[in-house]
Amino acid sequence: MLEDNVALTRRWFAEVWNQKRSETIRELVSAECVAHGTSETGADFRGPEGWLELHARLVNAFPDMHIEVQEAFGAGDLVAVRWHLTAQHKGDSLGIPASGARIDICGMGIARIVGGKVVETWDMWDRLSMFQQIEAAGEKAAGA
Repeated sequence: MLEDNVALTRRWFAEVWNQKRSETIRELVSAECVAHGTSETGADFRGPEGWLELHARLVNAFPDMHIEVQEAFGAGDLVAVRWHLTAQHKGDSLGIPASGARIDICGMGIARIVGGKVVETWDMWDRLSMFQQIEAAGEKAAGA
């Protein structure tokens, strides 16, 4: 079971984020799922719909995003992941005009998985660095 949960987590990053397969979200996320600290604002959201909305915003902003899972391991129904993301800011769905900036950020998350579905997540990732990297490129392009 633990090995299955770790494999599900690796599949999540490979399919949802690297392959941009939004349909995998409905397959892997419970309707009751609560995501803590995951969004670009840090606000909680619920269920597959919340994930689909976040996915659409991030894939629009960073269509070439790639997330490398550096470590994934678990205990009981929890899986911890440490990851590294690289991408180029090409869309304005985060409320900031596309800057063309390359971003490089890291993060960690914990997912609780029950019955082959993600039921709760806790995420910590470097939002400040992401926005600083985007804004710094935008300022340079504007001649600031």
